[in-house]
Amino acid sequence: MSTLETSAPASAPEPAPAATGSATGSPTAAVDATGAVDPATAAASSVPSAPVPDDITVDVTALGEQLLGRWADARRHSRELVARPEFQRLPHLGMDEHRERVLGQLKLLVENGSVHRAFPKSVGGQEDNGGNIASFEELVLGDPSMQIKSGVQWGLFAAAIQHLGTDEHHQRWLPDALGLALPGAFAMTETGHGSDVSAIGTTATYDPATDEWVIHTPFRAAWKDYLGNAALHGRAAVVFAQLITRNVNHGVHAFFVPLRDETGAFLPGVGGEDDGLKGGLNGIDNGRLHFTNVRVPRTNLLNRYGDVDENGVYTSPIASPGRRFFTMLGTLVQGRVSLDGAATVASKLALTIAIRYGSERRQFDGADGEVVLMDYQRHQRRLLPRLAQTYAMSFAHEVFLEKFDAVFSGAADTDADREDLETLAAALKPLSTWAALDIIQEAREACGGQGFLAENRLVQLRADMDIYATFEGDNNVLLQLVAKRLLTDYSRAFAKADAGVMAHYVADQVEEAVVNRSGLRRLAQSVVDFGSTARSVGYVRDTAAQRQLLTDRVETMVAELAGKLRSASKLPRDEAAALFNRHQNALIETARAHGELLQWEAFTQALEHVEHAGTRQVLTWLRDLFGLGLIEKNLAWYVIHGRLSDHRAQAITDYIDDRLLPRLRPHALALTDAFLLRDEHIRAEIATGVERERQEEARAYYADLAARGLAPIDEKDLIAAKKARR
Repeated sequence: MSTLETSAPASAPEPAPAATGSATGSPTAAVDATGAVDPATAAASSVPSAPVPDDITVDVTALGEQLLGRWADARRHSRELVARPEFQRLPHLGMDEHRERVLGQLKLLVENGSVHRAFPKSVGGQEDNGGNIASFEELVLGDPSMQIKSGVQWGLFAAAIQHLGTDEHHQRWLPDALGLALPGAFAMTETGHGSDVSAIGTTATYDPATDEWVIHTPFRAAWKDYLGNAALHGRAAVVFAQLITRNVNHGVHAFFVPLRDETGAFLPGVGGEDDGLKGGLNGIDNGRLHFTNVRVPRTNLLNRYGDVDENGVYTSPIASPGRRFFTMLGTLVQGRVSLDGAATVASKLALTIAIRYGSERRQFDGADGEVVLMDYQRHQRRLLPRLAQTYAMSFAHEVFLEKFDAVFSGAADTDADREDLETLAAALKPLSTWAALDIIQEAREACGGQGFLAENRLVQLRADMDIYATFEGDNNVLLQLVAKRLLTDYSRAFAKADAGVMAHYVADQVEEAVVNRSGLRRLAQSVVDFGSTARSVGYVRDTAAQRQLLTDRVETMVAELAGKLRSASKLPRDEAAALFNRHQNALIETARAHGELLQWEAFTQALEHVEHAGTRQVLTWLRDLFGLGLIEKNLAWYVIHGRLSDHRAQAITDYIDDRLLPRLRPHALALTDAFLLRDEHIRAEIATGVERERQEEARAYYADLAARGLAPIDEKDLIAAKKARR
């Protein structure tokens, strides 16, 4: 066997129940109207199929519209663009050619009206924040380098001018930035400080004698690094630096700093390097910048949240330095929103490729010839839970996008709304970007050697998506922010609780008061088991029970953490830091559980808006697969904490394998068809139906040999015949 050939599971085939949602091309046992298996055809199956009514179908069109969400038109606009060859990645290009192609694609985005949506009407924008993000996310289908470079130009550089500057700045710089006459960089991250922005080393010191800022990089670790547009194309940058005036450091602020002249040469005092070839996204000219006493006018300070007059006097509408800093960074949260959505789109693309291929590729003999990969239970286990996860990500992202639009449009823009948005961003961006890497890799492996070919996109897609887990906030750091927010909310709720109340809350058994506070039913510590898998798992498979188990885990984890960290506020700073460090992993796991609960809730809420009965049933199974999959993943926690018995824990796994996977198998293609991705978006040969043609050609060839009596006799048949004659 070639090293590039697919290796399917070496196990007996498990044909799915009757195909009801979409054609699978696989042999199935017939079922009657009641869902009972016809004995005459049941023998064709190696295991009994789960009873499924044969009239359940998925309304692909309606489901597709629901997945497109509120800003469907913006998504369609981007999809029409990336369906055109000039917006698509050419896999054979080297780094230099790829960079120039992507720059050209940005110019085409300007020409096609794709960049002004979020900006003020005063500069030709539409002030459509949600539509802007939705449109941007879909660009990943064309080329992730194009998507991210456009995000650098308009989502970071121009957006920083918009959100951190005033109308004067908007009029001076935004028209050229939007038209790409002024390519720009977003110079925040430094070699020595990435996620810890407050500690960056670059300084901006006010000189009252000349009414200028002196931008300076005092040491190598303070070089601005990994910046898109910095290596070649950037003519200016929004530079984040410590604002110093009258010998007082007022913290990190943003400054507009020119970088290059019209010939592309660095201006005096500005220097830099090319980051060179990267693991992915090589259509972006990432580079480093450093500044040696570069002078810019005082009015180049983007002064919405902090200003300095000609005498060097600093003023700000926000008195607290900490709150001011987080307010400034919070205005740039759209990057995390868009990465969450782009990771979801990439996951949809990968699963579409893998499930289409797995529904056509045949391997190993079954009752009716070779078996399609999707009929193997292991293949279903690999792809269907990830399909459920992608649906959860998609529905959660739409909730996220609605929240983002409400805040940035001003419809719901209180401090509490912004804090909630930032926490939501910090919770969902890590989950979706990590999930995308996992989903794309599993899809690649599920396609065997075909998945490793560049023409089928999965390898390059994963390489390009790799950095999504790190930029716009390292995922682990973001989850720590979520956990700290959960602990803050917990401490507010229990600020006056005595030791007795705390002890009851943290106890293994969930107390009635806590359950009532969450609107959940009480879950006893002692679980009464039932005799059969169906009855045993029935206790936890309904919506209320799933919500109870998932919510209980989050609340208990928060409570346990709060109990362990309660003394931190009374400890010296270094001891408090050491205490948090000892529980850092628990902080991250708690935040992850919280994010997964948010995704499950969004999926559950989405079910309420599905009118088509068949679609609602299939999506309910898919939601159950996601919810029970989360519980299964954390069975050790549930058993240790007395929430589930060993028997019921095993019943969950059995229910997934014996019920949910067979029920969902016939609908796998329909559920990916609902992503509404056309061949021009997918651009993977193995997802075009070519594999089905190859398989049909092979089957026809062998059938013709047999019909003409030309098929050679299999040695195994000769041996069997000899044994039969003895």
